[in-house]
Amino acid sequence: MDFFEKLWTLIEYFILGLVQGITEPIPISSSGHLIIFRELFGIEAEGLSFEIFVNFASLLAVLVIYREDIIRLIKNGYLFVFKKEDAAKDDFRFIVYLVIATIPVGVVGVLFGDAIGEALSSTKVVGYTLLITAVALWIIRNLRGRKNDGDLSTKDAIIVGLAQTVAVTPGISRSGATIVGSMLVGMKQDTALRFSFLLYIPVSLGTGLLEIPDLIQSPEFQTMLIPHIIAFITTFIATYFALKWFMGIMAKGNLKYFSYYCVIVGLLVIFFL
Repeated sequence: MDFFEKLWTLIEYFILGLVQGITEPIPISSSGHLIIFRELFGIEAEGLSFEIFVNFASLLAVLVIYREDIIRLIKNGYLFVFKKEDAAKDDFRFIVYLVIATIPVGVVGVLFGDAIGEALSSTKVVGYTLLITAVALWIIRNLRGRKNDGDLSTKDAIIVGLAQTVAVTPGISRSGATIVGSMLVGMKQDTALRFSFLLYIPVSLGTGLLEIPDLIQSPEFQTMLIPHIIAFITTFIATYFALKWFMGIMAKGNLKYFSYYCVIVGLLVIFFL
């Protein structure tokens, strides 16, 4: 591999990291956009394993942004379980609901995740699933829920968990699916956003712990270590700033613009890729 080939490889992985980082927190499907950009630029990477690797970088960014919520939940969960403090009950219940909402996607992912990813990873499929995402976002564009963290129920957690399973399909945004599910059951915007991204943690952590060791041990990873590191760092930085930006968007209730975007990109993909 000569100098220019190595340079282009670094640029390719930088692009993939940037695409993953920007699109992971916002409801336009990071997996779908990775497929589109690979098709547009002829970029090759280690398939699903690479996506899980950069998803892990996004996870770290989410952990940094929601670190105070995570610390509070862990602390109050401990206080309720071992100290029986009633003031910590709502946070303990919130943890339980996160666990309940994680179960459906865990089951579907283990049983069917690889098969779905391989069968539905074409650009045409991504085009159509982006249109589905657009419709879902349009439906909730004007919703203003009333439920705070302490107002959630087991039913709410199950519905959001089932919504998340739909995002196993490339082109269906995970954040979009969970935010749509959360707002349909009546959560306020900030509660829906917090529940969605705290729910992202066990899912991403679980898949990362299972898949990343195999990726790191593969010969392809060893020979492409620097490009992978570049993609990882780029993803982390881009996810951090994209999520901060999206939090402001959610506060203003401007989800309709993401619906417009998904329609435009979906139609372009269907007709031109």
